[in-house]
Amino acid sequence: MTGEVSEIALSKQDLREVTAFAAACAEVVLEVFESDQPDDSRPRDALGAAWEFARGGERGKALRDTAWAALRAANSTDTAAAREAARAAMSAAGAAYLHPLAKAVQVKHILGAGAHAARAAELVADDDRSVGVKHLEQTTHRATPVVVAVLKRFPTAPSGGGRVGELIRKLDTDLRSLTLAE
Repeated sequence: MTGEVSEIALSKQDLREVTAFAAACAEVVLEVFESDQPDDSRPRDALGAAWEFARGGERGKALRDTAWAALRAANSTDTAAAREAARAAMSAAGAAYLHPLAKAVQVKHILGAGAHAARAAELVADDDRSVGVKHLEQTTHRATPVVVAVLKRFPTAPSGGGRVGELIRKLDTDLRSLTLAE
């Protein structure tokens, strides 16, 4: 049947590994948001919830709510770098909701936090794109063999998405080229 989307096998441990990777990616730029909005804990709360799930907690309403709250925090700041840092935190909490559908858009759940963090780093450096590329190199080193294996089960990252989309596609290409032992 045309238009059917196949399912991809994802265990809870796969989701935990992807979420831990995303949280580690977002954590490195959290201070960008917090220096801009020191009284707003929503991105930090989203990261805390992501880490809690990654370390064995349940995937429930609180995790989803903190992700949405981090997105609202992103929309409430005036600086682009702080916005991207909050979106990285939102993406980290959202990584736990990676769907087992063979659709390219799902790759954003895996790589979104890393791409938003790289974009935040670029913006802090006066939009220096080489900073984002270096940031992605560090992000690639954070990926575990499980994260790479999960990523490779999905189609490649979709087109579009502006600079963050470009960073997602670069990170996607870089991680798929790795050959890591499980």
